Amino acid sequence: MLAKNPGATVTLTKSSGGVFEILKDGKLVWSKKATGAFPTDQEVDALA
Repeated sequence: MLAKNPGATVTLTKSSGGVFEILKDGKLVWSKKATGAFPTDQEVDALA
């Protein structure tokens, strides 16, 4: 994702309960809590 978006900023935010979320431009584009799974590399690339 970073290779396709060199100006992107990545921030790790401490959380609990197994929450893993990807936000793009402030919008939630992936939620492990909602999907029950981490995204694959291909899914992350598709989010870019």
